[in-house]
Amino acid sequence: MDRVEPERELIRRALPFGPPAAVFALLAGAALGGWDAGASAAIGVAIVFVNFVVHGWSLSRAARISLTALYAVGLGGFAVRLAAIAGIMLALDRLAFFSPLAFGVAVVPATVGLLVLEMRQLHGRMQVELWDFRAQEPAGR
Repeated sequence: MDRVEPERELIRRALPFGPPAAVFALLAGAALGGWDAGASAAIGVAIVFVNFVVHGWSLSRAARISLTALYAVGLGGFAVRLAAIAGIMLALDRLAFFSPLAFGVAVVPATVGLLVLEMRQLHGRMQVELWDFRAQEPAGR
């Protein structure tokens, strides 16, 4: 199979936006609430991008296994990754510099931005066109 998996293609197209978004969050947070808030916002954006990469990678791995695995990873992975973000926020809250407000204010628009990017990439495609399972068919067909 010569095609790039759609999940990995989404990751490849989203990654260039990660560092500028983190820098923007750092500077905007610093301007509005000081360097501690800026660092918290930058951490939030970085976690959203890492979350996106883990999501895409896990979906691409599951798609190679079966549709059931893809569904399980897509649905179950969402809950696990959401819990991981909340857990990271709670762990970071123990640090003196961390601002949960700045973190949350950065996480929400970064997540929405990635969702918009993902929708733009998928616009005009049917869901069926995104995955190719022909390589998994038995040889006798």
